[in-house]
Amino acid sequence: MATLRDIKRKIEAVKKTSQITKAMNMVAASKLRGAQQNMERFHPYASKFREFIGRLAAGVEDTSAYSLLTPKEEVKTVELLLVTADRGLCGSFNTNVLMAAERFIRAKKAEGVEVSLINAGRKAKDYFRRRPVSTRESYSGLLNKVAYEDARRIGGSLIELFETGGADEVYILYSHFINIVKQQPSLVRLLPITPAAQEEGAKGFEYLFEPSHQALLTDLLPNYIYVQVLESLYQVSVGEHAARMAAMENATNNCKELVKTLTLTYNKARQAGITKELMDIVGGAEALKK
Repeated sequence: MATLRDIKRKIEAVKKTSQITKAMNMVAASKLRGAQQNMERFHPYASKFREFIGRLAAGVEDTSAYSLLTPKEEVKTVELLLVTADRGLCGSFNTNVLMAAERFIRAKKAEGVEVSLINAGRKAKDYFRRRPVSTRESYSGLLNKVAYEDARRIGGSLIELFETGGADEVYILYSHFINIVKQQPSLVRLLPITPAAQEEGAKGFEYLFEPSHQALLTDLLPNYIYVQVLESLYQVSVGEHAARMAAMENATNNCKELVKTLTLTYNKARQAGITKELMDIVGGAEALKK
């Protein structure tokens, strides 16, 4: 049975842990505010850019002139850009994305398609280091300060792979931020780019392009990939801080409950000790009377 001293030490240790988790919760909440503002400022631009590229690509009759729009005749190799956080202590945030990646890889292998990875995040790199999946590149530290240069560098690698035949399709898997308590893995096909579907019965619009339609597409299609990668980095950055804030809040609450339980155990053990000492005193007094 644990002694009073042992229980008291446990209580002090849990209280110190509670202080650490509370501090981490406050830090995550502070970082979340800034990251969410950046994401909300960028999201309308990314959404409109995606819509515009879809409409622009829908007006192309012959996609063979644009390599990023042309699907391959047979898909044999797939490249997956997997975006995770660099650090843990954020609940199941990273695990959900990694499990989704595992399911995607198994499904593609069942179809006879070879899958290779580009890991954006230390958790993805560490997870697939000991697994039989080909890893082409790994990046870390991207979420410390989300930058367009990083998205352009990764997007450029993906475009080069697709154009040179290193990958017949390119996907991105990341954790989509829905709200503070919910982040959901999202799988998006980046390449080839899919033109927007024209709704049946919808009236089309005639656009005048300056410069030409071809010149615009040639310049904007690579930027579309960069914007998609950058938005995923923003989404993961916000989701990581939100998940860590929730995880640390739960940990703090658990510490408080554990302190209550240990305090009750301490009081019971202390009362039992006092009762035992009183019984010894009473027993000794009775013995002296005899």
